[in-house]
Amino acid sequence: MASIVFAGGGSAGHIEPALAVARKWRESRSSDQITFLGTQVGLENSLVPASGFKLSTIPKVSIARKISMSLLKAPFDLIFSVKAAGDVLKDADLLIGFGGYVSGPAYIAAALRRIPIVIHEANAKPGLANKLGALFTKNLGVAYAVNKGAFSKASLVGLPLRSDVEQALVSATKDWQAARKKAKERLGFSNSLPLIFIMGGSQGSVAINKVVSDSLGELSTRNISILHSVGTKNELPTGSDFYRPVPYVDAMADAYLASDVIIARSGAVTCSEFRAVGRYALFIPLPIGNGEQFVNAQGLVTDGRAIVVTQQNFTSQYLLTHLDQLLESSRNSPIEGSQADSGAAMKIMELGLTALGAKG
Repeated sequence: MASIVFAGGGSAGHIEPALAVARKWRESRSSDQITFLGTQVGLENSLVPASGFKLSTIPKVSIARKISMSLLKAPFDLIFSVKAAGDVLKDADLLIGFGGYVSGPAYIAAALRRIPIVIHEANAKPGLANKLGALFTKNLGVAYAVNKGAFSKASLVGLPLRSDVEQALVSATKDWQAARKKAKERLGFSNSLPLIFIMGGSQGSVAINKVVSDSLGELSTRNISILHSVGTKNELPTGSDFYRPVPYVDAMADAYLASDVIIARSGAVTCSEFRAVGRYALFIPLPIGNGEQFVNAQGLVTDGRAIVVTQQNFTSQYLLTHLDQLLESSRNSPIEGSQADSGAAMKIMELGLTALGAKG
């Protein structure tokens, strides 16, 4: 029996891939002990226990991207967090990290204890925590090919799909046309009207929501349906016959399958899930971070399944002017999804087994 610690918290982009691998690990090696490492403020506090896994938390280390007084406090926060991570890892046989605030201290603590480390990088442009972790291990997996740095030598394993999306991919492969029609019916939308699915990530997007709100009057005259995930922390707008606002979409696989056009951020998980079962997308990269969201979407743009517009240029006028072209592009895009990320969870697990010296 081995003890495996998964580190990845904060956003769904770090947590969902980790959960997919943990589920696969539990299916294959039920006697192993699995623990998740997170902070007290991330989505892991709801997502991890709901999936039946133990969660241990450590203090969050926030490093400002600009010069500020908080930078003086950061080294002390890091030391405290590394110590707390070390306490969780004291009996661990393997650490599998997925990036985010919690992973940096975990990598340092594992290295100090000589615990094998496996790292998965979901974004096309590696984040700071995973770059740090790559100093301590060669067991690296990536969702996208990376051109330089330690991750340029990583195994290309894809990005693990959530179980509902993977199941939808398997089912839809038999008949994509029928699968898309049935998904639209399950969501309660008419197959005679194009469906636009709008979302701004797990927390929603105030900027995207504002553009939609400003456009509703004109959009109501178009022969379309809209499903709008506004985010659980944002005020829910008033719905109408053609416009259905919701705090969060539970049936995400159906939403991807049913939609003719998706308007969304281009986080790694969103791009992966869309690539598996989506049709056509307008991506608006988050205008903060290290530019990874812009890079994430480029493969889909090259495949003719998406376009990218900056948040600055995504206005009500842009949406209303380009909507017909987006729908036309969707009609001309492939009806099929992609198997590119199918089996990614098992590939990452195999990296972990190799690091444990237990493969086979």
